[in-house]
Amino acid sequence: MKPLSVLRDAWFFSSHNLLAIARLTLPLLLLEAIAQTILAAQLGEGANPAYGVLLGILFYPLYAAPLILFLHARSIGQTPGNAQLFAAGLQLWPTFALMTGLSTLAIMLGLSLFIVPGIWIMMRLAFSELILVLRQEPPLRALQASFTLTEGRFWPVFTCLANVLVPLWLLDWWTQPSQSDTLLWVLHQTGNGFLQLFAIVVLFRLFMLLEPQQAANSDNSD
Repeated sequence: MKPLSVLRDAWFFSSHNLLAIARLTLPLLLLEAIAQTILAAQLGEGANPAYGVLLGILFYPLYAAPLILFLHARSIGQTPGNAQLFAAGLQLWPTFALMTGLSTLAIMLGLSLFIVPGIWIMMRLAFSELILVLRQEPPLRALQASFTLTEGRFWPVFTCLANVLVPLWLLDWWTQPSQSDTLLWVLHQTGNGFLQLFAIVVLFRLFMLLEPQQAANSDNSD
């Protein structure tokens, strides 16, 4: 398993399914950006950033779960409609939102402890969303399963995610418009959110490679 191969495969899939992914996720990403703008206007300057994080936790499962289901469906040769994907994703929203809140809290706590623990937690929880959606596991079990799956695989996961997220975070920082320019800010947030969804595609590809290895290791240990 080479990170470069994982990134190449994820890019190939994304580039060939770009329009389908955009139709599936962009409407909700745009709605989330508008909601963030309204929230910021209501709370005013100096508002607690936790409100924005909470809003993101509420919105994120609405497009992340359908995207994961779309990736799985395409990997087995199926082409479900967006309505079917949204309906299935909506059923997962309560548990997905709860797990997103728990993992966000754990990562933020880790980042407050000199950053490195937060990065370590982020990598170890990287597959929790995929496990919750694809295996239908409850939140705590999905978090635990991600820890198990990433045991001894920190660096491949870190390399894949760092190569995707670090350039996108730098691009976001460099191109961040003033929030007073509402239209430009909403478009920027929507576009940046869409680009960061590539991380889910990368993780899905990595998950598809690691899960059979874990199953084989479990069979050998029995």
